[in-house]
Amino acid sequence: MLSRFVSARSFQALSVLGRSFSTTQQDSNKVVILGASGGIGQPLSLLMKENKRVSHLALYDIAHTKGVAADLSHIATPAKVTGHTGPEELSACLQGADVVVIPAGVPRKPGMTRDDLFNTNASIVRDLSEACARNCPEAVLCIISNPVNSTVPIASEVFKKAGVHNPDKIFGVTTLDVVRANTFIAEAKNLDVSQVNVPVVGGHSGVTIIPLVSQATPAISFPYADRGRISERIQNAGTEVVEAKAGTGSATLSMAYAGAKFVNSMLGALNGQQGIVECAYVKSDETEASYFATPLLLGKKGLEKNLGLGKLLEFEVELLKKAMPELKANIKKGEDFVNGN
Repeated sequence: MLSRFVSARSFQALSVLGRSFSTTQQDSNKVVILGASGGIGQPLSLLMKENKRVSHLALYDIAHTKGVAADLSHIATPAKVTGHTGPEELSACLQGADVVVIPAGVPRKPGMTRDDLFNTNASIVRDLSEACARNCPEAVLCIISNPVNSTVPIASEVFKKAGVHNPDKIFGVTTLDVVRANTFIAEAKNLDVSQVNVPVVGGHSGVTIIPLVSQATPAISFPYADRGRISERIQNAGTEVVEAKAGTGSATLSMAYAGAKFVNSMLGALNGQQGIVECAYVKSDETEASYFATPLLLGKKGLEKNLGLGKLLEFEVELLKKAMPELKANIKKGEDFVNGN
């Protein structure tokens, strides 16, 4: 269903509050990064070490974590850094967490889709989610590991089985789609990218990524053909990076930036900052898909209000129709993985 309209101006005014990674206020928050030694995990950990909202940065991976932690601990910012290596140290890493970020998993390579990553990354997310459900069930869970369309349902099903499921605290981080939309559209229109905000809804792969250019701030328009080209570039931007890296990796630096942006916004909301809006992939009844990314008002308990899709152009309605079969299949695949179907 199409519901609750949030104007582009409102989206811009609210979400601009979450733009900065740091703040002059010193908050007390434990942030855990699971997969901290990887291509996304290391730059994300660096950005989190710089964030004054973080008092304790706990890093976990299956190898090299102590070195990453030692390196970051020399940076002159207040956050204490601890490194935890291997399953036997995972519980200690998670206990007392306020926010857990999961970038763990294998990256895409040329010719691979995010769905190709499923067999490996699904098991990783399942096992890490089980540890979170045992050790920090009240923490906000921010999932970066692809395919996000499936890994978020996996985490939710794990939390359901553990009897601690709270859909307001499990998020798929789709911020990179918004960051890319803002960047590409600012370039196309010769605008100041810091003033551009484009809601991106749906999922986090290919045709499931739906940029709502009609709701952009400032208001912009494209001829029909150009609208199609810019939308396709946003949808396929991950592949653009994978191919440019020629087998050496996927989007790591931009994903770390986007992940840090989302976590900073979440920390601000958890600590009482009002009016923070970010797009993210969550349990949803906004469409026929049971998980869907939309602009969300964040609050002290995670998701405060789903702001919905707003008014769509016919072009965007068609993008939504194209996205729905793949998105629903991705969701079912994640749920079936946990439930053994």
